[in-house]
Amino acid sequence: MKESLLPVSNVTAVLPGGFLHKACKFLVAFCALHLCVVLIYYLSGADFYILQYFRRNQQFQNDTIINSTLLPTAISTKGIEELNDCPTTSPLLVGPLNIVFSMPLDLEDIRKTNPDVTDGGHYIPKNCKALQKVAIIIPFRNRDDHLKYWLHYMHPILQRQQLDYGVYVINQDGDKTFNRAKLLNIGYVESLKEYAYDCFVFSDVDLIPMDDRNIYKCFKQPRHLSAAMDKFGFGLPYNQYFGGVSALSKNQFLEINGFPNNYWGWGGEDDDIYNRIASRSMYISRPDTLTGRCRMIRHNRDNKNEPNPQRFDLLAHTRQTMNSDGINSLSYKVVCTTRFPLYTNITVDIGLPPS
Repeated sequence: MKESLLPVSNVTAVLPGGFLHKACKFLVAFCALHLCVVLIYYLSGADFYILQYFRRNQQFQNDTIINSTLLPTAISTKGIEELNDCPTTSPLLVGPLNIVFSMPLDLEDIRKTNPDVTDGGHYIPKNCKALQKVAIIIPFRNRDDHLKYWLHYMHPILQRQQLDYGVYVINQDGDKTFNRAKLLNIGYVESLKEYAYDCFVFSDVDLIPMDDRNIYKCFKQPRHLSAAMDKFGFGLPYNQYFGGVSALSKNQFLEINGFPNNYWGWGGEDDDIYNRIASRSMYISRPDTLTGRCRMIRHNRDNKNEPNPQRFDLLAHTRQTMNSDGINSLSYKVVCTTRFPLYTNITVDIGLPPS
């Protein structure tokens, strides 16, 4: 501010009664009051509309998000992180289930009854933070009717178990010899490209648990979930059996170098996986024979999935081959990936068996 051109002796003549002094005191008091109000609003978390408007327009112009509350996804992510962990035992479980395979099913009807499942078959609990992120991996070819039953029963079960899960159907392209274990390896790799899963459940498409207390999650040891199949009189064909539905954590899966890639046709790969687990000083855990009951959809063996005549010779050499045959030697080509409302379909070319 420019200095006054009036002589000092004339100031009182222009502003009589010390008016300038009083005006300065009033201005200082007003500024102090204004500062207090702003400080109170700031500490209480409030904000002035004009400042919000300015910030939002500035952010829009710069295409830079400073305030995360402007993004719905940021709000959603923050909300999930702030939730309490889900309980170890879900309060939503109902126990034994009546599983039948006689009614006709429609995928659209299944979708409508599972509104919280997002495209690609992913679900996250709303009221608590899931203890595990689980990828459900299904080896597949020409089993559309079976898949409908699986989706119909399993989505409600998995939601009641309060899992953060996604469903991946790994579809073998073409009509050459089927390779179940290689498809499971591919499911592991492809699911991790989409989400930070820490648990992997490998499930045949024709098996449904008969009790939702049989939790599709990972445990301290590799888990055999289909411990009592109706096909075997609700028992095990032999103690080392690891077929049907199994769960391994990411660390457990990598410890055994994944599954073998060289079992073409039916049989042998489950026993190879058991041998891999045993060779790493791990053991198989199972639910009790009541909780672990499951039902299988009866069907004829698929074409190009005849018994593998080499399986016994391969099994005899698991310990010698497992370090070189597995996730570290996996090769394949993704033909297409489609995210349906209830699952993600990944069609893959896995090549041909060695001649």
